Order: sequence, then C-alpha cells, then structure tokens
Amino acid sequence: MAGHDALLQLELNEERYVSLLTKLIGESKHLQNCPPKFVPEEDRSVGHVLDALKPYLKENGGPLTVEHPTYVPKRGNCIIKYQPEGAKGIVSFVGSHLDVVPANPETWERNPFELTREGDKLYGRGTTDCLGHVALITELFIQLAEKKINLNTNVVAVFIASEENSTIVDVGVDMLLKDGKLDELKNGPVYWVDSADSQPCMGTAAAIMWRLRAEGHLFHSGLPHKGINSMELLQESMKYIQEHFYKEFPPHEKEELYQFATPSTMKPTQVNSAEVSVNQLPPWSEMCGDIRMTPFYKVDEVMSKIQSWVTELNETKFAALPKRGPVSKYFITGPDGKEICGKVVLKYEGEPFKGIACNLESDGHKMLRDSTEKVLGDVKPYSITGSLPLVGDLQEAGFDIQVCGFGHSSVYHGDNEYCSVSAMGNGLKILACILYGFSVKHSS
Repeated sequence: MAGHDALLQLELNEERYVSLLTKLIGESKHLQNCPPKFVPEEDRSVGHVLDALKPYLKENGGPLTVEHPTYVPKRGNCIIKYQPEGAKGIVSFVGSHLDVVPANPETWERNPFELTREGDKLYGRGTTDCLGHVALITELFIQLAEKKINLNTNVVAVFIASEENSTIVDVGVDMLLKDGKLDELKNGPVYWVDSADSQPCMGTAAAIMWRLRAEGHLFHSGLPHKGINSMELLQESMKYIQEHFYKEFPPHEKEELYQFATPSTMKPTQVNSAEVSVNQLPPWSEMCGDIRMTPFYKVDEVMSKIQSWVTELNETKFAALPKRGPVSKYFITGPDGKEICGKVVLKYEGEPFKGIACNLESDGHKMLRDSTEKVLGDVKPYSITGSLPLVGDLQEAGFDIQVCGFGHSSVYHGDNEYCSVSAMGNGLKILACILYGFSVKHSS
C-alpha cells in the first residue's frame, strides 16, 4: 500500500486509456441524444466501464465498489467509490456523461463513431464531450486501486446519463439527487468534470428555451389591408422584447470578476411559418431561441418579466410596435364588422438550466486553482455562457460545485471533435493533485 505522496507520481497509462476510449467511441452511434430520433442507451458505455473496473472491485479482492443506478431501461448511471480505511473527508468527480450529441458522418472528415488517432489527437464523437472524461476518471480509479493508495479522503465518481437533452426526464443526475445517491457528496468539494481547456471554469449561464408564436389573419398579399401579416407581427414583437430584455438585464457588475466573455443574451435561432403560397399573408409564424443568463440574475424573475411584456403587447393591441408601411396592421375589422386582432404567445420549452457562480473562496476552488497551476505552470480561470444541467440546483442545495474539464472547447458539439492525449494526461495529474491536497488536509 502506497502513501498519498504516490498521487504526485501518477501518469496516464496511455495504452489503457486509448483502449477504453476506443470502446466507448465505438458505441457513440448508439449514445446520440436527440429524441425522438435518437434515444441513447447509456448502458453501452457503463458496460465498458464496468469491464475495465472488474478486476479491482471488492468482490474480486480489490478496493473499489460500483453502483449502477438505473431509472429507465438501458439508460443507467454509474457510481464508483474508493474508500480507504479511516478516511475522513470526501472528494467527488461528477458530471462526466455517458451520452453524446448527434454527429453527421457526411460532414466529418473521419468516421465520428470510431476512434481515430492522429499523433496526439484522438478523434470521434464524445472524445471532448464527454466520453474522454469518462475514460480518464475510470483510469484514475484503476490507478488508485492498483497502487492501493492510502488516502485520508474518500473518492467518488458519478457518471451520468441523459446530459445532452432533457426532453426525457427522470433518467440521470436529477433522479440521482432525488434518490439520495448524491447526499454524501455535500461533505466535500464536488468537481463537475464536463468543461474544457484544462483551466478552472468559475461560472456558467442559465439556459431558458423559448418559443414565440404570432397569429395573424390569412389573406391575399395583393390586398394586405384585409389581412394581418403574422411574420411582420412576429418580427416586430421579437425586436420589442429584445430591446426591453437588454435594458432590464444589462451586463452585471460581477461578470468582470468572473471573467464572463459575454453578458446575458436573448436571441432567436430558428424560424417557421404556415405553409402558404408566396402571395398569401401567413396566418401564423414562430421563432424559437434561447436565453443565456449569467448566474447573477434569477431565472424565475427573468421568465416572469418577459411574459409580462408579451401580455402588455396583446392587451394594448401592439400600440408600441411600428408598422411596416401604410397598410400594415395588427388588428382589422372583418367582413362581419367584428374586430380581428393579432396575437403573440410565449411558451417556455422544458425546464430551464440554472447557471452557477462557483464559490471562489471555498477550499474546493482554491485546490483546483493550485493544482492546475502546479501541473500546467499557470492558472487562467474563466467563465462561459454555456450551460450545465443541475449545477445551480446542486449549489442551492448546499454542494460546493467546482467546474473543470480537459477537452477542447473549439470542437465542442462540432464536426471532427477530438481530445488530446497530452491534455488528458495533464488532467489526470490535476485530479490526482487535488486528491493529494485534500488527503494532506485531512491528515492534520
């Protein structure tokens, strides 16, 4: 049995790491998460992790224990524990997920569902996000078990299902939290290992998905005064809402401290309308998009405020909106003498993700910074308006959530995604250095 100083000597077993990642990427076609077209089977990932850990499990004479909590068939999670005798504290690595975003083989230069190595780079869907981290943390536990390192802290890893899409609920980390599987993790830092670029991530944004629908009145486009153009109503309503959004939720003073690259934003990303002829005014049009809020604003207040602007537009018959020319109207008198008025409807899609501003004064954050600097030679924390599931809820529930990751943000969810062996090797050292720091802390 080795002392905790052995942690500072750990090196990535490259052959074993690449072998496991090859198996995981080989399953990625079946791990794509975009229902209803793609519903992942995360148990395919879990199976390879369990095979790699099998020789080191307690039932086989090793020090590791493994759980496979499953709430939806074929869609399990995985919890790994290393619990040295007499250990006082706990450090956990959570958030590395077993599903991936879809990949289109026609737009890739390589097969996305097969690991391809080119020098230091390992290509394939999930290498950076997030199967590369699953393989990395599995490798860390194997080395803890092989060397039987006598730590003064317990170590837990939680690999989660259903991270990339929340359309199907009660599958992953949300159920683990409800089921009490994460309760013990409150007693120490929780490192959410699902970011990139090997530096501490201090904050992420809330994500709110929305759909705005404008309803008009179908008519011949040569007689526009007898119809209501839903597309014009939609565009002007969206402009009105955005202008109010940026006045109500300007850049927050704390964004500079946390080094957010952008402030809060609201923008459309998709548009759709009724399938009518080019010479007809569309009776309805829709925009979909997202809101990314830095974590210094409350999600419920943001959603309520935007809904109030939509209500105001409808109640005032769009008096605040400019018209598109002399005959553009948002309410008209029909042939029966009754008023026909346009309408806008706002709908929020799914549950929002809450953002997080990590506690910069906690031992967990300080240890992450110190370990990163020790391994890489410098530390450059950052924040991003990308979003992570449940981290804000976990922080509110009393968890010390810290965020890190060792892939590459330049290829997140993109074609030709890759991770690098060298960055993952440094990642192993950073995680080991964190464990060393807490083991020393708990020995006093």
